[in-house]
Amino acid sequence: MTDELLAWRREFPILEKTVYLISHSLGAMPRATYERMHEYADVWATRGVRAWAEGWWEMPLTVGDEVGRVIGADAGTTVMHQNVSVCQALILSCFDTDSHETPGKVKRNKIVYSELEFPSVKYVYEAHAREGRFRIEKVKSDDGITVSLERMLAAIDEETLLVPVSHVLFKSAFLQDARAITERAHEVGALVVLDTYQSAGTVPFSVKRLDVDFATGGSVKWLCGGPGAGYLYVAPRLHEKLEPKITGWMAHEAPFSFEAAPIRYAPGVARFLHGSPAIPVLYAARSGYEIINQIGVERIRAKSVRQTTRLIEMLEAEGFHVTSPRDPARRGGTVTVAVEHAAAVTKELIRREIIVDYRPGAGVRISPHFYTKDEELEIIVRELRAITDTRAYAAHEAATAAF
Repeated sequence: MTDELLAWRREFPILEKTVYLISHSLGAMPRATYERMHEYADVWATRGVRAWAEGWWEMPLTVGDEVGRVIGADAGTTVMHQNVSVCQALILSCFDTDSHETPGKVKRNKIVYSELEFPSVKYVYEAHAREGRFRIEKVKSDDGITVSLERMLAAIDEETLLVPVSHVLFKSAFLQDARAITERAHEVGALVVLDTYQSAGTVPFSVKRLDVDFATGGSVKWLCGGPGAGYLYVAPRLHEKLEPKITGWMAHEAPFSFEAAPIRYAPGVARFLHGSPAIPVLYAARSGYEIINQIGVERIRAKSVRQTTRLIEMLEAEGFHVTSPRDPARRGGTVTVAVEHAAAVTKELIRREIIVDYRPGAGVRISPHFYTKDEELEIIVRELRAITDTRAYAAHEAATAAF
C-alpha cells in the first residue's frame, strides 16, 4: 500500500536522522519555518517600526484565523496568545461570581474538571479558588487513564460556572466525549472550555459542531508550529457579553488613542487580546498550520488510527502492557505502554535516536504522525524489546520525566 502522506517527510529535517515519535510533545519543525524566521528578521531589519502597520499588529488575529481552520472555527473567532495557562486565566477573569446566580439564588461558582487534566491548567483554577470566590470539584478516575463520562456529567449541575475539559487527556490519549459534556453543561447554564492541545491536528473536530463556548490549545505538538503560539477560540455569542480583566491595549477599541483607564473593549474577538504580541513565534507557527490544513486532519486521523492500532498489536504480541485505550474512537494519536524503569528506558531509546518520552502512571508515550513510516513502528517495538531484555537502560536509572 502506498502512503501518500510520506511525501511530506522531506519537509521536516529532523526525520532525516531520527525515528521521531514524539509529536504529542513537540512536533517536527517544517523546513519552511527557516524561511519564515528569515522573513521576520528581514522585515524587522528593513521596515523597522513600520512593520507594525504592515501586518504585525493584526497577526494575533490573522494567524488565529489560520489555526481556526484546523479546529473548525469561523474567521474572526480565534486569537493568539502565549500558552494555554494564559488563555484559561483570561477566560476565568471574565467572571464575577457575585453576579452569576440563578433566579433561585443558587450561587454559580463551581468549576468542574477531572483529576487527569494537565497540571498547568489545574494550577490556574486552584490558585483562583484560594480566595473563596470559586470552588473546584474534581472528578475522580478509577484507573488513572480514563474518566467516566457518567461521573463527569453528574458533577455538572446548576451551581457550575465553567467546565474546563481536555478533548484528549495528555497522559493516556483518552478521547473524551466533548459533545455530551457540552450538552450537559448548557442544559444547566454552565460554559465549557475545551482544551484541544492533544487533539488539534490529529483528531478531526469542529468547535462549532461541538458547540463549545471556548477552546484553547497550543501549536507545539501535532500542529508542528513550535512553542509560544497558544490560541483561544471564543464562541461569537459571547463576544459582546464578556469583559476580560486580564487585558491590555490590544483589547482596546482604539488602542492608539492611548486613553486613560478604564478600557473601552474592542468589538468582537479582539477584546480577548491583551498586551503586545510575540511576533517571532507567530511567524514560526504558520508553516505547520498550512501543512496540516493542506493535508486535512481527516487524512491524518485515518493514518493515525491505522498506525496506532498496528502499534498496539505489535506491542502486545511482544508481551508489553498498553495503557492507552484500545478503541480508536476513544483514543487520540498516542499509544502509551507501561514498562519497568520507564524513564531509563526512554533515555536509552533517545540515545539511539528514537525520540519518545514517558509520563508516570501511563508509561512510555509513542506518537506516530502523518510523516511516520510503518517500519519506524517496527523499530520502536524491536528496540523496546532489546533494551528491556538486555537491561541496556541501567545506565540511566536516575532519569526523571523531563521532556
